[in-house]
Formats: sequence, structure tokens, C-alpha cells
Amino acid sequence: MFPTYDVIVVGAGHAGCEAAVAAANLGSRVLLVTLNMQTIAQMSCNPAMGGVAKGQIVREIDALGGYSGIITDRTMVQFRLLNRSKGPAMWSPRAQSDRQRFAEEWRMMLEAHPLIDFWQEMVKGLIVKDGRVQGVVTGMGLEIPSRSVVLTNGTFLNGLIHIGEKQFGGGRAGEKAATGITEQLIELGFESGRMKTGTPPRLDGRTINYEVMELQPGDETPGKFSYSDTPPLVDQLPCHIAYTSREVHDTLRTGFDRSPMFNGRIQGLGPRYCPSIEDKIDRFADKDRHQLFIEPEGRNTCEVYVNGFSSSLPEDVQYKAIRKVHGLENAKMFRPGYAIEYDFFPPHQLEMSLETRLVKNLFFAGQINGTTGYEEAGCQGLMAGINAHLAVAEKDPFILRRSDAYIGVLIDDLVNKGTNEPYRMFTSRAEFRILLRQDNADVRLTPLAQKLGMKDLEPRLERVQEKVEGGAAIEKFVRNLSIEPAQVNPFLEKMESTPVAQKGKLHGILLRPHVAMADLANLIPEFQTFLAPYDQEVREYAEITMKYEGYIQREQEMVDKMNRLEDMALVESFDYHKLSGLSNEAREKLTRSRPRTIGQASRISGVSPADISVLLIHAGR
Repeated sequence: MFPTYDVIVVGAGHAGCEAAVAAANLGSRVLLVTLNMQTIAQMSCNPAMGGVAKGQIVREIDALGGYSGIITDRTMVQFRLLNRSKGPAMWSPRAQSDRQRFAEEWRMMLEAHPLIDFWQEMVKGLIVKDGRVQGVVTGMGLEIPSRSVVLTNGTFLNGLIHIGEKQFGGGRAGEKAATGITEQLIELGFESGRMKTGTPPRLDGRTINYEVMELQPGDETPGKFSYSDTPPLVDQLPCHIAYTSREVHDTLRTGFDRSPMFNGRIQGLGPRYCPSIEDKIDRFADKDRHQLFIEPEGRNTCEVYVNGFSSSLPEDVQYKAIRKVHGLENAKMFRPGYAIEYDFFPPHQLEMSLETRLVKNLFFAGQINGTTGYEEAGCQGLMAGINAHLAVAEKDPFILRRSDAYIGVLIDDLVNKGTNEPYRMFTSRAEFRILLRQDNADVRLTPLAQKLGMKDLEPRLERVQEKVEGGAAIEKFVRNLSIEPAQVNPFLEKMESTPVAQKGKLHGILLRPHVAMADLANLIPEFQTFLAPYDQEVREYAEITMKYEGYIQREQEMVDKMNRLEDMALVESFDYHKLSGLSNEAREKLTRSRPRTIGQASRISGVSPADISVLLIHAGR
């Protein structure tokens, strides 16, 4: 009934969709298996993509040939570039998406791919022979053969939904949980654990008084995620900001005795940086109010998402508390919020390629690895799909280093540091973030994707070359153009910056804080004329490269030093217990994690600089 597929992807969430298109765009024949064809690429929680550090990840996915950025651009209803008041390393794009259109667009792009097939059914197990995966077994007992498998099960592995004292099996509201895979993987020797996440209630937007709330519009000139020719956003929808109050908090507390969080029914650890509303008012009892973001679910629906009000309290308590928020006094609820527990597999059991160490050609991506967030899932799916294809082709894996991409930081953190709570990406996790900006993801990563053989990237590579050459041309012009004091001093005095006393180069003025290239172009007609052929993306790339040149050089020097350790290999089968000089904790952690390089070993929690010195001596350095 079925051919032997190159790659079977289990689960069609954000990780599964990116895994399927990555493998297919490299030439693999792919089967995407999902419990429900109607929920492909479902935005299970908030209808948004990007945000702090997450926006950088979406741009990196796009630069590598993934689809998340393209689909976000086609379906977003609002765009904002966050942290614009800070340095460019912190700039993070975020888009409010149309939930239904987002999923619809993903399905259309998947169905348009000739190398992707679909099957709607639960996968209950894997076919494993001689330590290698050879296919999957479905709930109906069908055996589907393949050369590799990518598991992207999200919250469905033995998922358990909690609303107050009620609990029932499910991977998402209205959808059943997946069973069988966890039990088989444990039999194969894998460690597993439980995690928890949650979602807020959905409201009827027709019953909300927006006039008493703070307006949160999109950017006046909206940007986008994809480096391809996606359409510009027009007719943005606003979001709104509301606040809880003491009265809201007191109402919520009336349900604490029935809360699964506080009475011990929930065992899994939840995301530290996205706590439920009951957790917030319990942990921050001194706070009189908390911010809520009232976000539209799309252009053609009145459904509204209450960002910041995630809850597993009884539905009657949620309803009473919501209606005490200013502006929501008459709100009607579509459905209550809930918490969900699910199985995950600690990611120290993976190679850097996301292949499992116990079973060859089996890859994990997304929440099965302990992460949270569409963007974190999507980038893992992309990398797992690429590496599943490469494994079938018997080629070396594609691995991004911490200095290459936020994606590299995320996977390195997971594999070498592990996680005991849902992992979320932040800019602070990346030590080389001035190199890993959202504006240069294409320059960093598109050439790598093209070398892999990702299809249809030739036009993008041409644009990357034009961008780099354009940036260099602008920099050369700025360094060579001499200006008179009279041309810039009035502007500098207005900016409260020291006037120049003599003729000098434009470059020196541009390097001053609060002086933008656009300001100088408005002052100097010759510069304005020169910039005319270059679009905003090239201009921004050139300006950041010049303004932050010193910081960029300094970080690159640090990268070069770190990469020396990354290139020093360790023998996988080495017995660390025989190496005198290592601490007992280092022996235990190194034996468990089996790092491939000294660089990896240096990032394992519990391995000290002294332990690394011992490894360097052992390696003959």
C-alpha cells in the first residue's frame, strides 16, 4: 500500500511542517502523518509569530529555505519591530497573524509540493531493527516503511488537559492524545519526563469595550519576515492593552483550592517566562495589576485572544474574573483557558543533528525536546528535516554553531545543557548576538542552504550578493565623502552633539550616537542621490555594519577563539572515569552527555574551566 519513504514526519505542527518541506526541498520523498488534516500548522496558543529573539529565528528559518516567514508575511494582520529603542542586536520582528489563514496557507504550500504525501492517523509506534528506525506503525496497525523518521508530537504524547478539578486526555482542546510512542521509547532505553503549558480563554470581540483600553497599533511602515518577494502588509488591525486589578486577583483566588496547579494534580513543570495568571498573582502578590494584551484572531472572525491570562482555574472562576477587567465587563467567553501536561524526552539524548543517540535515523524536534514556542519548534523541525535527508543520503550532518545562528544556540543549549522546564529563546542566551542580528540572517545562512542543495534559492542568493555589494559600496562612499562644517553643524547642534570645526569625512559623523544615515542623506544632496538605487534593507545593513564595526570585530575575534575548541574532537567512547584530574561531577556529566568536541564539553553544566584544562592536556594541547 505504501512505498518506502525517505522521511516520515510524525505530527503536522510547526516543527513537523518545516521538517517535511526541508527534507522535500532537498529531494527526499516525504510522508507527513497527522491525527487531523484540518489542524495542520494550527496556532494552538497565541496567534502571533516572532518576538524577542523569536523573530530572529523566523528570519533564520526563512534564510535557510523554510516557509514560516513566507506564510507569516502572507497572513499577518499587524507587524511591529520590537526593541527599536535599543541596539540592532536586540531588534526583533513580531507579527500578529490571522490564525485560520496561517494554517490554510501552510496546508496549501504543503499540498503543492510533489514530494510530500499525507496520511491522517495516529502513529502508535516505530519499526526499529538492529538499532535503526525503519518506519512507523499506525493506530490501525498499518506498517509504513521509511529510511528515517522525525517525531514532532508537540503536546500530544499522553497529553492530559486540566480545567479546575476536571481532567481529560487530549493533545489540544477537542483533539485526542497520542499513546504508545512514549512507552516504546522507554523500552528502548530513553529517559522521559513531563512538562506543562497552558493557554488563556478566548472571548467574543463583539462584547468587548475597546474604547476604554490602550490602543496598540502596528508600525507605521510595517516590515516583514521573508527575504523573498512576499506582499507588503496593508490595512493593519490594532491590538489593545488592558489590566487586571486587585478585584480581579481576589476573584481568581477564590478558585485556588480547585486549581490543579496548587493542589498537586499537575506534576509537569511549566514555562518560567510565560506563567499562568494564577501563578503570577501568587508569586507576585505585591503587584496590584498585570498587563493583558487583547489580540484579534484574524480579519474575518470576532474571536479574541487574551494574552497574559493563561489559566487552568475552573471555568466559572475564569469567567467571573475576566468580567472584572475594565473593558471586559460584558465579555462573553468562547472557551475557557486550560493547562496541558505532556511527555517529553530530555534532549541530552540527542546528537547536535537532532538524531537520537540510541536509534539511528530517528530525529526529535519541537516540544518533544522540551522547548516551547512555534519559532523554537519550527527551527528544530527545519534542522531535523535537513539532517534526516542527509542521513538517508549518507552525508555528514548539517550543524549550526552558536556563532552561526540563534538556531545553533538553541540546539547547543538543548543538547549540552539540557532543560528541566520548557525552553524559550531569549537574546540573552546568545553570546554573539551582535553577529546574529535579524537584518543579516540571509547573509549568514542563505549561502549555507544553497550549498546543501535547498531548491529555488538561486534568486535569493543573487539578492544576498547584491545586498553585500550594496552595503560595501555605501560604506566606501561614506568613508570617502568629505563634508564642510556648515553642511552638518546646524543638525548636530539641534541634536545636542558637538559641532565639527573643520572639513572631515562623513563616516566620522555617522558613527556618532543618535545620528542616522537617513538624517545625513536629507542634509547632503550628493549622498541622497547616491543612496537612491538602494532599498531600505541594503541601507540598514550598511548602516549597522558601519556603526557597530568595532563590536562586530571584537565578537568575531571571540568566535575565532571559541571555534578552536569546537574543532578539537573528543573520542565518543572515551572512559572519563580513568582521566585523573577531572572532578567527580565532570566525569558524571561528560559520561552522560558524550560531547563530540571540547567546545561542547565546555558548555555542559557542571564542567568547570579546570576540567576543560584537563581535557586540553589530554588532547595534547
